[in-house]
Amino acid sequence: MDMQKLGEYAAEYKIELTGKMLDDFSLYADMLVEWNEKVNLTAITDPEGVIIKHFLDSILGLQYIKNTCSLIDVGTGAGFPGIPIKIVRPDVDLTLLDSLNKRVNFLAAVSERLRQNNNCVHSRAEDAAKKTGHREKYNIVTARAVSAFPVLCEYCLPFVKQGGAFLAYKGPEVEPELLLGRSAVKKLGGKIEKTAIFELPMNNTRSIVVVKKISQTPAKYPRNQAQIAKTPL
Repeated sequence: MDMQKLGEYAAEYKIELTGKMLDDFSLYADMLVEWNEKVNLTAITDPEGVIIKHFLDSILGLQYIKNTCSLIDVGTGAGFPGIPIKIVRPDVDLTLLDSLNKRVNFLAAVSERLRQNNNCVHSRAEDAAKKTGHREKYNIVTARAVSAFPVLCEYCLPFVKQGGAFLAYKGPEVEPELLLGRSAVKKLGGKIEKTAIFELPMNNTRSIVVVKKISQTPAKYPRNQAQIAKTPL
């Protein structure tokens, strides 16, 4: 894959990628395509798609990660946005959380090849968020998932320590979800700080919703998966 394109695209968003970073992205892409033949990691494997919809998309959140911090990527799948963020910001203490063990094995293999000392955790989000080692322990929580915004908030805000932030990677039509999610955010101890819209190459639009954690999440959240699905906040 032509990672020089990634460097050019990133520069448009004032993100400078070094040669070492581009080499790491290239290695990551190779492993993604190779493993995807035996493990269902992503439907997007064409070079342009990987560069724009996975790599560039993932690093857009960097502007909200100013200092050395702890970050957990919830439901990370093939490692997006966590691993691309770590490639550019190796000082980030990264935890990758996914419910499927085959994906966790891939994440561990990529982390080792890239020499990233990542914590790869096999767990459902609602289970991990109840454990003292994870609950309200992270400065930044990321999620790039298709779940509705209120549902994502219930899964993710319990991981965020007070003063930290949840970065919800969403598509272009996010405003209706935000209207539905304001009550949930408040119940979970958060406050919607901003929504940024990004116009990516090839007519791809992405939004990132920044939710600030202003108070503790009540102990009853997150509920179990069935309850969340049946009665979203």
